[in-house]
Amino acid sequence: MMRKIYTVLSLITCAVAANSNFAATPDQEVLIAEAQGLVNAFAGRLKPELKQALSDGGPTLAIEVCASQAPKIADALAAESGWSVSRVSLKERNATRAKADDWERAVLEEFDQRAAAGEPPPAINTSDIRNGQFRYMQAQGVEGVCLLCHGEELSEEVRTSLEQYYPDDMATGYSLGQVRGAISLSREF
Repeated sequence: MMRKIYTVLSLITCAVAANSNFAATPDQEVLIAEAQGLVNAFAGRLKPELKQALSDGGPTLAIEVCASQAPKIADALAAESGWSVSRVSLKERNATRAKADDWERAVLEEFDQRAAAGEPPPAINTSDIRNGQFRYMQAQGVEGVCLLCHGEELSEEVRTSLEQYYPDDMATGYSLGQVRGAISLSREF
């Protein structure tokens, strides 16, 4: 009799565990921390290269560096971590790599509203778990130096460089403090 009760309880426990996402879902706080670490790593690798390019050759060299290095950095972080790493925007600069999917587009629209309401872009992020995937987005705000290549008034040499590296560029016309886009990360589990 005890053996039957034990067997039934074991089967019930297994069935509940098999039908529960809780057992298979990693801790969301751990995932958020990992995602934030990747955001910081991305910025920590790209920003020094952009600053050096600005110092060495001005905005046109920075555009060249951004065009060549940002995708390499995202790809390297993805290979190192197992996460998908990309930059997305409602007004993408690189149409082949920065086009937002439906979820990202909705989040970017929310980010714009949050920034317009006074929330500073560095504090704007969101995460979501659904269908075996964790997603995280961190807003990228427009800082003063960003306006050289993303602002409303661009020099002729910047415009020429943007046409060369980003023929379908839409990522201009921004002002200080706006959300320019986001770093978007995802991981299957």
